[in-house]
Amino acid sequence: MILVTGATGAVGREVAGLLAATGPVRILARRPERLTVRGPEVEVVAGEYADRRALDRALNGVTSVFLVTNSPTEPDDERVATAAAAAGVRHLVKLSMMAVEEPGADDFITRRQRENEQAVRESGVPWTFVRPRTFMSNTLSWAPGIRSSGVVRALYGDAPVACIDPRDVAAVAVGVLTGRGHEGKAYAVSGPEAITAREQTAQLSRALGRPLRFEELGPDAARAALLAKYPRPVAEAFLESAERQLAGAKAAVVPTVHDVTGSEARPFRTWAADHKDAFAPVQR
Repeated sequence: MILVTGATGAVGREVAGLLAATGPVRILARRPERLTVRGPEVEVVAGEYADRRALDRALNGVTSVFLVTNSPTEPDDERVATAAAAAGVRHLVKLSMMAVEEPGADDFITRRQRENEQAVRESGVPWTFVRPRTFMSNTLSWAPGIRSSGVVRALYGDAPVACIDPRDVAAVAVGVLTGRGHEGKAYAVSGPEAITAREQTAQLSRALGRPLRFEELGPDAARAALLAKYPRPVAEAFLESAERQLAGAKAAVVPTVHDVTGSEARPFRTWAADHKDAFAPVQR
């Protein structure tokens, strides 16, 4: 039995679906009603990381865990890893981020992920870290502007990033969860090309069959927009990350998707074509 957490998110949803297609899978969900992966092979345990009883129920009889956490303050990785060790889990696969292995990355979010990885290491449970680059699905945040005015507004339109389709991240995670010899390894995962926000806008335009315009946000406008949505340390971390991207720190392409799965990583144009309905005007 494999336990999947974060199954309402971009990667966890795909991991759960891939596993459910071939055998039983258990999901720990804080809000089970939001799950889209269902079926006879899917067992759902309602609960959250801070609820040790729910964690113990979810981990009972589990051999492997796919772990996704997103709180910048809660010790959720430590909570799950500690409970997994007590339950006798044999493999914990954690979704992390590529920046943790880059010395120049020292923002709040990256430091927290390094701490989270260390908590997993110290638990004693055999581990694997899957460290993706920026998700292509992050561009879904552009959907309201595209729908309303055909405009994409973002910081640093010419900064390249080897962004990755969450489906490919999930395929790597499933390969690690179901394969052998991955314990104690960390896998950086990127897409097949470095692409800028302007280029993404052009490819979305072609996928949608309508003109789109890119407008670059200045740092002050970007900071104001981020502070309206996130606590200051998180907002500043995103801005520091954008500065690193502008300097070329996120442009490197790695072959991990092919190495682990045997398939090539999807380019952004494929992701855009597959998700064009998310950017289409809402029908009334």
